[in-house]
Amino acid sequence: MGRWLIRGLSGATIFLVSVAFLSVRHRGAQETSWYPRLRGGMWEKPGQRSNGSLTLGDIFIAVKTTKRFHQSRMELLLDTWISRAREQTYVFTDEEDDALKRRMGNHAIFTNCSAEHSHQALSCKMAAEFDAFLASGRSWFCHLDDDNYLNPRALLKLLSSYSATWDVYLGNPSLNRPIWASETLPNNQTKSVRFWFATGGAGFCISHKLATKMVPWASGRNFLSTSELIRLPDDCTVGYIIECKVGGKLLPNTLFHSHLENLQLIPHSRLTQQARRGNGARGSYGVFENKLNVIELRGPFSPQEDPSRFRSLHCHLYPDTSWCLQAVGW
Repeated sequence: MGRWLIRGLSGATIFLVSVAFLSVRHRGAQETSWYPRLRGGMWEKPGQRSNGSLTLGDIFIAVKTTKRFHQSRMELLLDTWISRAREQTYVFTDEEDDALKRRMGNHAIFTNCSAEHSHQALSCKMAAEFDAFLASGRSWFCHLDDDNYLNPRALLKLLSSYSATWDVYLGNPSLNRPIWASETLPNNQTKSVRFWFATGGAGFCISHKLATKMVPWASGRNFLSTSELIRLPDDCTVGYIIECKVGGKLLPNTLFHSHLENLQLIPHSRLTQQARRGNGARGSYGVFENKLNVIELRGPFSPQEDPSRFRSLHCHLYPDTSWCLQAVGW
C-alpha cells in the first residue's frame, strides 16, 4: 500500500455534487489543424442516446496536469475514477511520458505548452482542451484538475438535468462576488469589466451550444489572445468570455467545494449518504491554513495509506473495485 502514498499535496480541491443540484509563453495553443489526433477520426464518436437520454459517451472530460505530477497525482486518478470513465477522459499535459501513454493511449494529449504555472501556460492547455472538445463532437465539455476526484455517475445525473442545446455554464465561484478586471483596449486604453467565473480547481462544465458561441475568443490562439486582454488565468478567462463576450451566465452550485474552504467541515453523514446512493460527484485534497485539507472519511484505508482519501472515497462509491474487496475489514 505504500505505493499509494501521495506526494505534492498542495493546491488540490474537492467537489461533491448530488442530484439536489438546483439550478509561455505561448508555445502551443493548438488549433485543430495543429493536432494530427484531431483529424482522421482519432476521437471516439459520441455515445448514442436511447430515447434522448444522456450517456457518458456524450461527455468530454478533460484533465489538466503537468509532467511532475504524472506519478504522484495521475496514477491515483487512473486507479480510481478514470477507471470508470476511461473512454470519456482525456489527459492534457506538457511533456511526453511513456508510462502515461501506455495507460491512456491516444487519450494522453501532449500539448507542448510550458510546464510553468503562469496564466499563459495554463491558457495554452485550456485552448488545447477546448479545441479537442470541439473536434470530438460531444455534447458536454467538463474540465478538471489533476487533484480532483470525479464520480462519473453523478456527473451524468447532473448534466441530465440540462440540455446541451442550452447555454449552460456550471461550476462554483471561489469568490462570493463577481471579479473585476481591466480589459485592454486599442490605443493603450482600458476598461473595467465585471464577471463571475467558476474556479478551475473545483471544475466546470460547458454545453456544446455555449462552447460554439465561444469559438471566436476561445479556439486555438484566440484563447491566449483573450487571456492577455485581462491578464488573468485560464478559468477567469473562460468566465470572461462567457459573461462579457457571449452574454452567458454562470450557474453556481454550493455543493461544489474547493480547497479554499475547510473540507473537514463537510459532514461525514453527507459523504457516506452520497457515496452509498452514488450521488457524490467529485472530490479532492489540499492544504488549508497550513494543514492537510481532506474530507473526513472512515476506511477502508488509513490516512497514512490514503492521505488524499481518494481511494477510500472510491471504495464507498464503487465497492466492487478489486483492490477495495482486498482491503482488510472492507
